[in-house]
Amino acid sequence: MANAWKKDRSIKMATPKSMFLLFSTSLILLTFFYLCSHTTTSSNNFKTLVNLPNSLIQPFDCYKSPQSHPVIANLVEGVKYPFLYSLSDFGTLPDKPHKNIVRLLKGKLFRRPDISVTVQELLEKMKGEGKSGIFVDVGANVGMATFAAAVMGFRVFAFEPVAENLQSICNGIHFNRVADLVNVFEAATSDQLGNITFHKLVGRLDNSAVSATGAKMAFKSNEEIELKVRSIPLDEVIPEKEAVLLLKIDVQGWEYHVLKGAKKLLSRKKGEAPYLIYEEDERLLQASNSSSKEIRKFLGGLGYTHCVQKGTDAHCTK
Repeated sequence: MANAWKKDRSIKMATPKSMFLLFSTSLILLTFFYLCSHTTTSSNNFKTLVNLPNSLIQPFDCYKSPQSHPVIANLVEGVKYPFLYSLSDFGTLPDKPHKNIVRLLKGKLFRRPDISVTVQELLEKMKGEGKSGIFVDVGANVGMATFAAAVMGFRVFAFEPVAENLQSICNGIHFNRVADLVNVFEAATSDQLGNITFHKLVGRLDNSAVSATGAKMAFKSNEEIELKVRSIPLDEVIPEKEAVLLLKIDVQGWEYHVLKGAKKLLSRKKGEAPYLIYEEDERLLQASNSSSKEIRKFLGGLGYTHCVQKGTDAHCTK
């Protein structure tokens, strides 16, 4: 019996094969423990981004947010400082897919958002002048302005009430490695603290708004969902000693109410008050019972006397 076990044969414990198996097992275990420890550290970084002891709201915890599926993300074309963002609206598949899904299938990058270019150009200029401070993004949507600033090294306070958009912002925080720079708040901003009725437009979340008329103005065929969201004035969140370089507001006609809730911030003296960009679409403003004239008068009273119209956006400084 050629293969019979020989009782008197000595057992060799340290054979090359046994040593290789021992080494491989040890390496796998070490890698596992390292990854566990690394994940814990990242989670803690997310939860301790900013300390706002006197604030009525704390940053949204992306690690406790249910993950959106599927995740479709890509780089943005034509920006000086590249970044990625994740879609929250896919369009009606397969009939009318989102324009960026079509671009992705053609091997193209996501279309360049104008606000991303504007934010990077302004912040680069300010950085060159030796200025430092945060960028406040009100109506952050999926983070196209937020990540444009964060990949440049600027800290960001982003405000977004729509859950699907929040999930996409969380995706972008991971993709762009900016967990230590971006603080996202699950809230609409206004001049009152509490809850407000919000109208979510299915398939066009970028057009969701406080005003039902404003939400449906351009996309009457889309389904509208009414929900309650938290509202908070910016002055209740941004510490008085926090330097703010740039404030961008795009909230589908609710701009005046956001500005009134940021009166302390906007009342800072020249050189310390933020550069202001807000959407000034007269139809949307009227749907929310305000007007561009009313906004300009309010800003003028706070010292913002230099306003220039660029497309549907107003750029104001002191």
